[in-house]
Amino acid sequence: MVKKLVVKKLKAISEDSQLSATIRESAQQIWLAGLGAFAKAQQEGNKVFDALIREGEAIQKKTRKVTEDRVTEMAAKATGTWDKLEQVFENRVARSLNSLGVPTKADVEQLAKRVAELKAEVEKLNGGAPKAAKAKPVAAKPVRRAAPKAAPKAAPKSAAT
Repeated sequence: MVKKLVVKKLKAISEDSQLSATIRESAQQIWLAGLGAFAKAQQEGNKVFDALIREGEAIQKKTRKVTEDRVTEMAAKATGTWDKLEQVFENRVARSLNSLGVPTKADVEQLAKRVAELKAEVEKLNGGAPKAAKAKPVAAKPVRRAAPKAAPKAAPKSAAT
C-alpha cells in the first residue's frame, strides 16, 4: 500500500513537473511572441510613421491650395463690394452737389461748347470782326452756381382790414 501511495505521489510529482514544464515553455513562447510583436511594431511603426508624414504633406498641399483659392475669392468679393460702396458714395455726393446747384463737369463742358457756338454766331453777325484773343481753357474746378433766393414772404394781413 505504501508502494501504491509512493507511486501515486511520484505520478503526481511527474504530472506536476510536466505541467510546470509546459507552463514554462508556454511562458517562454508568450515572451518570444511579445518580443517579436514589439520588433514588428517598431518596423511597421516606422513605415506607418513615414506613411503618415507623406499623407500629412499631401493634405497640407491640398489645404494650402484651397486656402489660397478662398483668400483670392474673398479678396475679389471684397474688391467688388468696395467698388460698389465707392459707386454708391460717388452717386450720393453727385446728387448732393446737384441739389446744391453745383454744375457737373458735363454741364461746364456743354456750357463752354454753347459759348463757343454763340461767339461764332456773334462774329458772323458782326461781319467777321477781328477775332479776340484765344479763349482760355475751361477751369479745372467746377463753378458754383448761386443758390436761388427765397421768395419774399407776404406780409400777414391784419384782421382790421
